[in-house]
Amino acid sequence: MKQLLLMRHAKASIGDIGITDWDRPLNERGKKDAPEMGKRIKQFGFKPDLIVSSPAKRTSKTAKAIASELHYAEHHIQFEESIYEAHIDEVLQLIRQLPPEAKHVILVGHNPTFTGLVGYLSSSFIEQLPTAGVALIKFDAPDWKMITQHCGSLVWFDFPKSKV
Repeated sequence: MKQLLLMRHAKASIGDIGITDWDRPLNERGKKDAPEMGKRIKQFGFKPDLIVSSPAKRTSKTAKAIASELHYAEHHIQFEESIYEAHIDEVLQLIRQLPPEAKHVILVGHNPTFTGLVGYLSSSFIEQLPTAGVALIKFDAPDWKMITQHCGSLVWFDFPKSKV
């Protein structure tokens, strides 16, 4: 069985003049929400074998914050440029290439793709994966190569403003 936790990056600053979308930093709320969600992931009992993130500034900072809360070594985070501005099929290709020994994986990325992935992989509809939101999907497949549309089940959905 495989488990994939999709996480949207925490709240970022609105594009300031002279700052590219790639370089947008987390704002104050994002700096607070990212570690909070790391704590919730830990409380839920999810322990990642692998964290893969878009290398954009806001996603890498989010990934590092949750890694810290989960006692996952920051230098083990894999940064995949293909996640930035990816479509569902591109992220699905990345998922299918995950190492077979990794059973519990966190992907940190961007909307609208990550909201769409929840429905695509699990057939569970969520209107929006909010900033710093997480969706855990379970697959009965023994290998990531076998992941297809609607083959997973949504196990857990949470976001900073939800009631804990």
